[in-house]
Amino acid sequence: MFNTAKMALLAALFAGVAGPVFAADLVEPPVVEEAPPPVAYEPPADFGGWYIRGDIDYHKSDLRGIDYITYGPPPGSNVFDSGELKGGFSLGAGIGYKINDHFRTDLTADYWFASDFNGSTNDGVTTSVEVSKMSALLLLANAYYDIGTWHGITPYVGAGIGGAHVKWDTVHDPNTTETNPGSKNWRFAYALMAGASYCLTDRVILDAGYRYSHIEGGRMFDFDVSSSGPGFDHGINTHEVRGGLRYQFGGNNGCTSPEPYVPEPEPIYTK
Repeated sequence: MFNTAKMALLAALFAGVAGPVFAADLVEPPVVEEAPPPVAYEPPADFGGWYIRGDIDYHKSDLRGIDYITYGPPPGSNVFDSGELKGGFSLGAGIGYKINDHFRTDLTADYWFASDFNGSTNDGVTTSVEVSKMSALLLLANAYYDIGTWHGITPYVGAGIGGAHVKWDTVHDPNTTETNPGSKNWRFAYALMAGASYCLTDRVILDAGYRYSHIEGGRMFDFDVSSSGPGFDHGINTHEVRGGLRYQFGGNNGCTSPEPYVPEPEPIYTK
């Protein structure tokens, strides 16, 4: 009987000591260590994108000189004593592609509305007044360098090369019946430009700047039996003040910076 009581006491003591130990092993939850702070990752900026543009300008053109041929006395080549083109307006449109955050290129077409021409000639005896009008279609392939963007403003420089279809109206002296049919022809042209753009929205950009364009010389008017001719201008230098809008269809136009990507942290469990 003594042995039985002794064994029961030992069993109770063992259960009282071992029970909490096993229970602690079974109930204790895992320790969760705090994840390290996430590292912000900024994906590559998507700058490439097609855009369209529309422009309006006021321009002033300078003629580099005019000469013409005479067949009566005195024969040979003669020059206009004066020749001036008045200022005029133009409308333009184009399509382009922004390559990256600094380079873009486009194709543009600008129609120059007719500008009045006033000139004079002198045959040694009398002075004749000559009047006409000149209009042109200027087609250019352009490339630009966007210097950088500060507070939504991006200054740029650029250059273009292409051709111009120049059309001269009839050249005539309003005081006489002498007339010469105007000529129209294609000529080589190039341009240099500088300006700045401003972000109106993430897609619409206001563009303002200056463009210098040069059109090579060519035939200005043809021969007429009532007068002399033909006549040739020596080229046209044009100074333009331009303004317009660009609309970009895709990519980052430089107006907004892409938001950094922050990955979701994953918890780390340890026993």
